[in-house]
Amino acid sequence: SAIFMGRKGSDKEKIRNFICERFEYDLSETVAQIREYYRSDPTCQGSVPQAIIAFLESDDYEDAVRKAVSLGGDSDTIACITGGIAEAFYGGVPPTIAEKALGLLDERLRGVVEEFAERHPLGVE
Repeated sequence: SAIFMGRKGSDKEKIRNFICERFEYDLSETVAQIREYYRSDPTCQGSVPQAIIAFLESDDYEDAVRKAVSLGGDSDTIACITGGIAEAFYGGVPPTIAEKALGLLDERLRGVVEEFAERHPLGVE
């Protein structure tokens, strides 16, 4: 829902309110508060709200992912969720980050990413 809403131009408060109401997630904490106690938790309640909060507090794509990673615990999962939302909301991954990441993929995986991006461009209805 957050990715869809981000792609459709919803603001962060609208995204927060919808997620809280629809999924009953508590999004009232801050990244700083979560950082004090967070440990790896493989459940949805133990990773999805934290990922959304990292996005909600962010200023841009990179800031969102850095905040997510800074939580520790299951940071790769949290950063993936946060990054997906941030990409949709901020209009993509910054070119320098995208180029570096694509350069780490083998040719087959790079092709999958490029094909997906062609089929589902950001900012297109």
